[in-house]
Parts: sequence; C-alpha cells; structure tokens
Amino acid sequence: MLASAMAAAGQTSAAPKPAAPAAQKPAAAAAPVPMAKVAVIAFQAAVTQTNEFQRDVAALQKKYDPRRVQIKTLSDEIDTLTKQLQDQGAQLSEADRASRARTIDEKKKQLDRDTQDAQSDFQADMQQVINDVAGKVGALMSDYADKHGYTLVLDAGDQQTAVVLYAVPAMDITREIIEAYNTKSGVAAPAPSQGALDAPQPQPAH
Repeated sequence: MLASAMAAAGQTSAAPKPAAPAAQKPAAAAAPVPMAKVAVIAFQAAVTQTNEFQRDVAALQKKYDPRRVQIKTLSDEIDTLTKQLQDQGAQLSEADRASRARTIDEKKKQLDRDTQDAQSDFQADMQQVINDVAGKVGALMSDYADKHGYTLVLDAGDQQTAVVLYAVPAMDITREIIEAYNTKSGVAAPAPSQGALDAPQPQPAH
C-alpha cells in the first residue's frame, strides 16, 4: 500500500504543467477613414433653372391662359355691374336694385369658385412638373457626386431649415448640375421673351 501511494504521488508530481497561453497576434491596423469631400447645392434653384423646367412651365402657363382670360372677363363684368348699380341706384326701384345686387353676388360667388378651381388645378399641375424634373435632377446629382468623389451633398437652398449657414463658393455645384442636366436633356434654352421664371411655391421632392 505504501509503495502504491508513493507511486501515485510520483505520477501526480510528474504530470505536465498546463501550457502557457499562446501569445496573441497583434490586432490588424484599422483601415484609414477616407477624407470627407462635401459639396452644397441650391436644389430648388437647380431644378427651376433647367431648360426643361422653364419649357414645361411655359407650356403650363399657356395651357391655363383661356381660364385666366375667362376669370378676368368675369371679374371685369362684376366691376362694371357694381359701378352701374352705384351710379344708377338712386333711379332704380327697390326691386330692381335687389335683383341687380343678387346678380352681382351670384357672379362673385362664381368668380370665387372659378378662381379657386383654377388655382388648385394649376398648383397640382405645377407640382407634377416640379416632381418630374426634380426626380431626374436628383438622379443626375447623385451620379455626379459619385463620379467626382463627394461623400456628402448638402442642400443650401432651403432658408427655412437653414441646413447650411456658410460654404465657400468652390463647394457650390449648383451651376455644374444645371449645365450637366441641360446637356443630358437636350432641351434648348427658353426664348428671351419667356425670361427666368420665379420659383413656384410647391417644394421639389428629392
């Protein structure tokens, strides 16, 4: 029994020690972060100053010319009837004055309806024009930014949200985008008589 215990103790002491953990390999160096290249654009101005947008808005205005003339004619008629009632009111009977006043009132209501309908229809058509051109300008801008290595493009044209408070002129790519889009679309510049149109109220989606 003693010999067995000694033999067991000898085996225990001779047991190999656990191997030391292997030295960890140095972590790979992190990839360098590329330098940011930022550009700014007045997006709404870029959309509304393209030849295609100018052409489409001129066509839209021509489309609504008949309704504009109709509204103007009705407005002039109301002014004439109102003046006649004011000038001749003293010579008219009470029933005649009331009849003319009702006629004027009905025409005013018709004028309000026609004006609101025309404005609503025009705004809807205008928004469609803006969205169509803005979508294509936005796609071209993305391609332009990718080809020129821009990592970020900010809209400097929205004064309400004031995304960009200051940028050096060299960062502004608005003119480049307009010229690139005009070249791609192939639409000629509008005639001088059409002039540069004011930017409409609806905002482009981009």
